[in-house]
Amino acid sequence: MIVLSEANIPTYLDLMNPMIHALKALGGSGTIGEITDKVADIMELTEEQLSVPHSPERRRTKVEYRLAWTRTYLKGYGVIENSSRGVWALTSEGLQIDDVDPNEVRRHYREQRRETEAPIDQITEEEIERTWRDDLIDILIEMSPDAFERLTQRLLRESGFIQVEVTGRSGDEGIDGKGILRLGGLLSFHVMFQCKRFRGSVTPRYIRDFRGAMVGRADKGLIITTGTFTQAAIREAKRDGAPAIDLIDGEMLMDKLKELGLGVKTEIKHTETVIIDTEWFRTR
Repeated sequence: MIVLSEANIPTYLDLMNPMIHALKALGGSGTIGEITDKVADIMELTEEQLSVPHSPERRRTKVEYRLAWTRTYLKGYGVIENSSRGVWALTSEGLQIDDVDPNEVRRHYREQRRETEAPIDQITEEEIERTWRDDLIDILIEMSPDAFERLTQRLLRESGFIQVEVTGRSGDEGIDGKGILRLGGLLSFHVMFQCKRFRGSVTPRYIRDFRGAMVGRADKGLIITTGTFTQAAIREAKRDGAPAIDLIDGEMLMDKLKELGLGVKTEIKHTETVIIDTEWFRTR
């Protein structure tokens, strides 16, 4: 039985074995978003638990923050590893086990820290998880609404859309733009999109409102946010009998910008280094 603490939010110790089980259920690897969703399913976490913010100024929820610590501890223990593309996977050792002793993992990791670096109580969130993604998300959120819509327009064009128009100023019931996606030069889909530039989570209400605005006017809907989508919003976007809406959260958005080289450069020597061109985003 898992004991929840602090307003019924699981601790990073509580999350260790569910994370291992989640990775096994995902076939041995997964993105941070996939792992978070699977852990939530395994632990039957409620929407309220998943929505509690870690702090007002940070974009992570308390669960996401504690999962970051969980990844750090399990990586130090040698049962999971991560790639430069943000994919986490079980190591060969991790594939051989079903559970760990969370207290043993904590003891092992803290001993490592004492031998190599600062005491564990001096480690900040930034030391663990502050990456190019954190810097980039701050830049995206600070963009003006118009600039962010233009960035979205460029992103969609680079991804194969044609006739992409930004219509956000028209007050068109929450629709910020539209375009046509061509597949293989044979099929085309009319797509309407909405941009949400904030740190919080998109809830089902936004999905329903957007669907109501696009029904009968487009083949597909697309919502792009710098934040996240609640589990209920994800379910609403895929609800049977309703037009499906595709969702791009902040993590996926940053991955796409990196893939397309839009303001994000990658240099590979011994390891991959990601460089953000701050000026590129300022001049959008």
